[in-house]
Amino acid sequence: MTTGTPPPTVPKRSRARTFVPLGIAAWLVLEIWLLTVVAGAAGGLTVLLLLVGGLVLGGYVIKRAGRRAFRNLTETFQQQQSGVAPAAKPGSEGNALTMLGGLLLIIPGFLSDVLGLLCLLPPVRKSVARFAERSLEKRMRAAAPGSFGDAFQQARIHYPDGKVVPGEVIRDDGPSSYPPREDRGQRPPLTP
Repeated sequence: MTTGTPPPTVPKRSRARTFVPLGIAAWLVLEIWLLTVVAGAAGGLTVLLLLVGGLVLGGYVIKRAGRRAFRNLTETFQQQQSGVAPAAKPGSEGNALTMLGGLLLIIPGFLSDVLGLLCLLPPVRKSVARFAERSLEKRMRAAAPGSFGDAFQQARIHYPDGKVVPGEVIRDDGPSSYPPREDRGQRPPLTP
């Protein structure tokens, strides 16, 4: 005897879960092939020296980028405590890409080293930062009401001079359950 309930369906596997492992496997095969080709042409000692050089250079890059990020963070905190609005520093937009480049240099392999060196070039960092900013803005503009991206748009107030101030817009759509401002007492002092 059968019941009227349909059999359970297996959820569809996402494209990322299908293609990311295949991409990683292809990457590893290509890296190993490149290592064997270079070792056959230049010798094993040369390959070893190149891999160690990439490791040392990648460690240096990550250490330097980490120090720069920590210095920028402490300067921002000091400026906020002194009441000065923190200003964006030129060249600070590519710090994450610099760290990614250092990480790619640390990973053994020539293809990852080439990509890591590309991440360290300033024109590449600027173009990737612009692309990421534009795609993020496009996704936030296209966000459906009530979505995660829409929450960020609602939490920003745009002033005519171009400054963006975090805040919340309160609309007066009718009688409020809160008493008028005079009846609620004094506001606490604002502290920076």
